Amino acid sequence: MAVSLAQIRETSGEVFMEGCPTRVVLDHIMSKWGVLVLLALTDGTLRWGELRREVEGISEKMLASTLRTLEADGLVSRTSYPEVPPRVEYSLTDLGRELMDRMLPLVEWVASHADGIVAR
Repeated sequence: MAVSLAQIRETSGEVFMEGCPTRVVLDHIMSKWGVLVLLALTDGTLRWGELRREVEGISEKMLASTLRTLEADGLVSRTSYPEVPPRVEYSLTDLGRELMDRMLPLVEWVASHADGIVAR
């Protein structure tokens, strides 16, 4: 199903224009770290250390910032357990799973075409 920006705007108004919340959401979910964190969580609930290992190259500061942003957006859930040592788990919310159902085909496309694109 091919849809153009003009068709989206025809039904949804001034989306993706400067100052529109759609640009903020795109920035959060389509950033390199946002995509990789969401992708890592598609396999299920992960603790901080597991998530950090899964998303190779991300700093602690960037992981914390990305998780806070995705949690505030309602895409990631953070569950803290009152244990010693403290245990915190992250998982996708229903909204996050819905997003990833739509984003996974794009991620698969990138995985199959990246080498050819970078080689050009």
